[in-house]
Amino acid sequence: MKIAIIGGTGDQGLGLALRFAQSGEQVLVGSRDIKKAENAVILIKDMLNNKDLPNVSAMTNEEATTNADIIILTVPLQAQMITLKSIKDHIQGKIFVDATVPLEGCIGGKPTRFVDLWEGSAAERSAAFLGKEARVVSAFSNISAASLTNINHSVECDCLISGDDPEANKPVMELAEKISGVRAIECGPLENARIVEKITPLLINLNIQNRIRLAGIRITGL
Repeated sequence: MKIAIIGGTGDQGLGLALRFAQSGEQVLVGSRDIKKAENAVILIKDMLNNKDLPNVSAMTNEEATTNADIIILTVPLQAQMITLKSIKDHIQGKIFVDATVPLEGCIGGKPTRFVDLWEGSAAERSAAFLGKEARVVSAFSNISAASLTNINHSVECDCLISGDDPEANKPVMELAEKISGVRAIECGPLENARIVEKITPLLINLNIQNRIRLAGIRITGL
């Protein structure tokens, strides 16, 4: 399976690319700037101590989207729509995972505050824009980049996944559990992303208050 990380040069995208490459998945690191994508691939290989790592490649966002089986959007809120517009014609009914979190910090405010979107959540905004072009799933928004890039340790966090198509949710859940320490939990329809996305600013606040970087969430009793 080929996994495109759109915006793969940012912290979250780099962390996911790193973990999926480590697990043996074919990873396509996408960026608007191919040089940035190439630098990210070099960094991933260095972090995994394997300069000849064959399963990670640098591409433009459009190329990565075209060649992937699953597409994961990891750009900040302010870049969400412009990125969607650039790749929409290349999606063609594929599974599209939105990891965007509407944080006020993305638009000059506090990183611990959530931005209420007209559509309800960032994932729902992607679904509204893409229409039938994609099978949209919300995932990975509650897993911190710091945990993902802490490569010598398991990620102590559940991955909360929402989507209207169970057949699209399933491979995303399987992919999430390739990250050491992660348990995937299906949280119902896509509209529940508006709840899940609000967990991220809470975790950021906990990190700040406790002077830590790796706060995560576990669901018990399942």
